[in-house]
Amino acid sequence: MQVRAEPLARLGWFVASFSALVLVWAIVSTLVDQRYLPSPGAVLTVMLAETADGDLPFHLSMTLMRVAFAFVLAMAIGGAIGMALGARARLDRFFLPWLIVALNLPALVVIVLSYIWFGLTEAAAIGAVAVNKIPMVAATLREGTRALDPLYSEMAKVFRFSWVARLRHVVLPQLQPYYAAAARSGIALIWKIVLVVELLGRSNGIGFQVHLYFQMFDVAGILAYALAFVLVMLAIDGLLLQPFERHARRWRTVNA
Repeated sequence: MQVRAEPLARLGWFVASFSALVLVWAIVSTLVDQRYLPSPGAVLTVMLAETADGDLPFHLSMTLMRVAFAFVLAMAIGGAIGMALGARARLDRFFLPWLIVALNLPALVVIVLSYIWFGLTEAAAIGAVAVNKIPMVAATLREGTRALDPLYSEMAKVFRFSWVARLRHVVLPQLQPYYAAAARSGIALIWKIVLVVELLGRSNGIGFQVHLYFQMFDVAGILAYALAFVLVMLAIDGLLLQPFERHARRWRTVNA
């Protein structure tokens, strides 16, 4: 019963917190000019109208597509780089300055250079987003690989595990919490960068629509598109990423 009650309790806290946020928003909107902060009802009206027209679902799906492709690329490439750096001390010492430079390179610079070098294409947009996230994933997995328990590696040697079996049964289970942490922080960062990419060089997506409504000084439209995407990302976080993170950390609790 306790296990079943935990998800309900988390949902209850989320609903209460979100309701309080909407209430504060509604109160503040009555104290300022509606042009600068429309009420929740006004934003909801715009959101429903854009959904009925089909514009919101279309632009939302385009942004989600870019987020998904960039996320998969960043996790795969960044994870491989991080594991390689964490497992090889010489490799780590040589490429650590590269990693530091990549971590501190502004996302805007990467996006602009990507568009200049490769044109205003879909591949350039997705690649720019992935390049911005890869260093963070690599840094996280680098630390995770360096923290691997050597006793498990010794056990794998004793039982003569193949490298595939060692990766599957020894390395990846210990790295799951680090992958989960990189995934949760990554999805939050990636979708924000995707909006900048769309604003600068795409003709669709949430970022493009936000820029369009900005030109018309339509705050209700800006909030409608922004909140629609935020709600989708909250659903992804709650239904996919948080359960994965709890599953990834479960083995530590069992061993303890």
